[in-house]
Amino acid sequence: MAATVKYDDVETGQEIPAVDYPVRRVNLVMYAGASGDFNPIHWNERFAKAVGLPDVIAHGMFTMAQGGRFVTDWAGDPGAVVDYGVRFSSMVVVPDDEQGAVITVSGLIEQKLEDKRVVVALTARSADSRVLSKARAVVQLA
Repeated sequence: MAATVKYDDVETGQEIPAVDYPVRRVNLVMYAGASGDFNPIHWNERFAKAVGLPDVIAHGMFTMAQGGRFVTDWAGDPGAVVDYGVRFSSMVVVPDDEQGAVITVSGLIEQKLEDKRVVVALTARSADSRVLSKARAVVQLA
């Protein structure tokens, strides 16, 4: 599989449209099973509130994964992401209701590199908070 986005078709400063990723408690339970991270702050409201959190929160790595998903969906190939890093800047609070939470991810072509690679700067928000900061991916394009 190769990236479907062509290097010659992108420019520095080009925006990648935002995508919303819904998050519900069931997603956190499934992620806990896949990752082995069963910390009760990610599924037990009573426990989360007892330790001072506003409610159950998403796993940081789950949140980071939504940024990775955004980049791989845009590029058209998971193998096109050659480097990816973030800092966690806020929590994704996931209420126990029909709506849950939403992580909104958008991107910007920050730099064009040699060998058909680009640096994509990501913005990830949930509610009124930026949940990832310094989020960058280096992507190998076609």
